[in-house]
Amino acid sequence: MKRLVVLLGPTGVGKTALSIDLARELDTAIISADSRQVYRELPIGTAAPTISERAAVPHYLVGTRSVVEPYSASLFAEEATEIVQRLHAEGDYALASGGSMMYIDALCQGIDEMPDVQPEVRQAVWQRYQTEGLSTILEELALLDPVYYRRVDHCNYKRVLHGYEMCLSTGRPFSSYHTGRQQQRPWQTIKVGLTRERDELYARINRRVELMMDEGLEAEARAVYPHRALNALNTVGYKELFAHFDGAIDMPEALRQIQRNSRIYARKQLSWWRRDAEIRWFHPDELTDIIHYIRSYDAQ
Repeated sequence: MKRLVVLLGPTGVGKTALSIDLARELDTAIISADSRQVYRELPIGTAAPTISERAAVPHYLVGTRSVVEPYSASLFAEEATEIVQRLHAEGDYALASGGSMMYIDALCQGIDEMPDVQPEVRQAVWQRYQTEGLSTILEELALLDPVYYRRVDHCNYKRVLHGYEMCLSTGRPFSSYHTGRQQQRPWQTIKVGLTRERDELYARINRRVELMMDEGLEAEARAVYPHRALNALNTVGYKELFAHFDGAIDMPEALRQIQRNSRIYARKQLSWWRRDAEIRWFHPDELTDIIHYIRSYDAQ
């Protein structure tokens, strides 16, 4: 039986280092399941594997796209599935590691095919959101797609805007693309979750943000600032620095907000995954136990 091991966990928990050890043990490569590490312009802010880490173990889907190129969970699932199958042609295991919830779900169970949003529609929706706010867009969304309007978190502007732009771009309700059908995969999936005590995790997140700043996150953000309206850059670490560049907040406040928003994101990740009974949770220091758990499937 061919197997896909999925190593998941919140931001800052320690997935990168452990994934390298695990890939060596399983004699396989690592597929990044991170929605932002795919962009070559963002290595610092996304904590992408370093050159030395990528030399230690082959990594896929890291730095393969530009922020100006559209990317999505469905495209990731298509590319990652092809890589898994190539790795399975060479051995029994493939390893995916990351923290992007929808990307991991798309790889493990498939995702409904959806058309791309027209770039001009996305730009127009974003500009409208910045000038008018979310309330009028929500009113129109209620008319265009009442099903999605009732389902979506009205405070999550990214989800609201995406549903709205899909309605405008395709002429169909966004909810009509959600069939809920789970696709069968030609492998067995083993989900391993990493977690730490909250205080320990938060301290690591705060320190990692400081290290990112030391490594040049500000310069990295300035380099992509002209593209700040793109969805690829609507992410923690960059949007706070963009606000600083715009003069809305000073640098200490930007740093504080990056740390705070990173902690909030970690909570959202854990909340999402706690609903998945297939995940077996470990502390990152428990490599031996993790390997034993994965190998236990060999006896089944």
